[in-house]
Amino acid sequence: MCGIVGYIGHRDACEVIMKGLCRLEYRGYDSAGIAMIEPGGIAVRKREGKLSGLAELLEESPLRGHCGIGHTRWATHGEPDTPNSHPHTDCSGHIALVHNGIIENYLSLRMALIEEGHTFTSKTDSEVLVHLVEKYYQGNLLDAVKRAVASAEGAYAIAVISDRTPDEIVVARKASPLVIGVGEGEGFIASDVPAILEYTNRVLYLNDNELARVTRDGIAIYDLSLKPLAREPVTIEWTLEQAEKGGYETFMLKEIYEQPSSFQDVLRGRILPGRDGVTLAMKGIDDAFIRSLEKVSIISCGTACYAGMGGRYLLEHFTDLAVEVDYSSEFRYRCPKLDRNTLVMTVSQSGETADTIASLRMAREKGCKIVSVVNVVGSTIDRESDGVIHTHAGPEIGVASTKAYTAQLGALVLFALHVGRVRGQVTPADARAIIEELESLPGKIDRALATEGAVRSIAQKHFRVKSAFYLGRGFNYPNALEGALKLKEISYLHAEGYPAGEMKHGPNALIDRDFLVVCICTRSVRYDKMISNIKEVEARGGRIVAVGTEGDPNLKDIAGDVIYVPETMEELSPIVNVIPLQLFAYHIARLRGCDIDKPRNLAKSVTVE
Repeated sequence: MCGIVGYIGHRDACEVIMKGLCRLEYRGYDSAGIAMIEPGGIAVRKREGKLSGLAELLEESPLRGHCGIGHTRWATHGEPDTPNSHPHTDCSGHIALVHNGIIENYLSLRMALIEEGHTFTSKTDSEVLVHLVEKYYQGNLLDAVKRAVASAEGAYAIAVISDRTPDEIVVARKASPLVIGVGEGEGFIASDVPAILEYTNRVLYLNDNELARVTRDGIAIYDLSLKPLAREPVTIEWTLEQAEKGGYETFMLKEIYEQPSSFQDVLRGRILPGRDGVTLAMKGIDDAFIRSLEKVSIISCGTACYAGMGGRYLLEHFTDLAVEVDYSSEFRYRCPKLDRNTLVMTVSQSGETADTIASLRMAREKGCKIVSVVNVVGSTIDRESDGVIHTHAGPEIGVASTKAYTAQLGALVLFALHVGRVRGQVTPADARAIIEELESLPGKIDRALATEGAVRSIAQKHFRVKSAFYLGRGFNYPNALEGALKLKEISYLHAEGYPAGEMKHGPNALIDRDFLVVCICTRSVRYDKMISNIKEVEARGGRIVAVGTEGDPNLKDIAGDVIYVPETMEELSPIVNVIPLQLFAYHIARLRGCDIDKPRNLAKSVTVE
């Protein structure tokens, strides 16, 4: 989610780190900072906002030294302000640390550390780590970091410096990327290769549950018992532009492939120990209010609206609530009937969508409480909501949303499950079954990504068509809408999503041998009806591409092409089934020579009505 850069050697460390942070700006951030070991101790400069603000601060108050760490932050815990910016320091000011990831047990750690006398200056989860290092430090920084991360649950990539041992940087990694650059008489640290590629193309990748000690003289890697590990450097052969995209052709493809980890981040810290429920930490929404609810109204735009439609199916399935879904651009103009027993939910990646903000404010004027599913901490929608479920998906650079959609669906599953448990409509046993399946989804998303080769071949057969229908039923009807939106956004082809049962009421008139029909037909309670709908298309000569469940023997007889995905609960299947739809749109657009990351006439964050 964030950017880390560190340097030790003979160069001006501040210059190296600032250049590296600039190379990571594409990842998105809301604040930045640097800690440097100077002759008088550790000095820190940090500021909310863009790197240009940090650069101005450094001009006013320069840092001088040859060992330091830097960070760009994408807020997850605590507002995007200067106190919450990294690096964080311990009580004594002798240790500084930067962190990417999420520490799930930070609240219990924070309370214990405060009882021991530690003083916190931020609201972040990350600060507990530097105080843990301080707690365990007895002259050996590597050992202190090892003991600190052993206490932490969740994901982390950290870099730590101390003025007591000024000739080293200690790093550690679990479920968050970290790379070490190998130089002559110098070492580099980064969360991503572009930050250091200007200086070296020889890197060591740190694996999960490993630590490293980086000095001018070399790099030593250890496991969590501090047993030394052998590792040979890898030579990077990418260009700088390719490196920013992690070796992928486009940011969109990179973000499609980030979905196993981004979906995992939605779940982090939210599953109760007994797996019979979830915790969402919505400060302004208590259980009494949830029990009093009579209706939920979900408002959003574009892809987020289709996620909201998925949320309606989930809430209606798991609870007895009446649920409506509206495009934000229409909601406040149709005189919606709202009262204090109506919960209004907004869904937004950026948290700055103008139509959604306007509708949120209208709902608040009518006395409604607001719960929002938002990716960007500190955004307008975040600040103006009573309860917020942050998706923790990290920056999404491609204009066409991919990982934000699956993250939003994941957040909405958690919310529906929570409401169902509070209202007594989801049993502990049912909750455990759903949560266990949720926890399996990152692996199933990964298996769905393995269909890319097949999807590419199918796209080669169909990229010259002019129109397409996407068909789905039940939980996968919103997925049909989203699949069609992805195709039209990036390939400029005409595409429409339909409930499959509606084809006979008009759209079938358009079907011929040149018309593409993409059918979502994984196993469900409506499977037989979906098969019948596909046969209607087959009878009219349409080109059929089907998404089906692994092991299904029926689809290959009626569909020209089938993409098989892992089986999961029907309620959760959209999270897996959308992956080949994203890949299909991507490869159609690629074959048509379109600008995939920046499709014409579109913007990432729509801040006008």
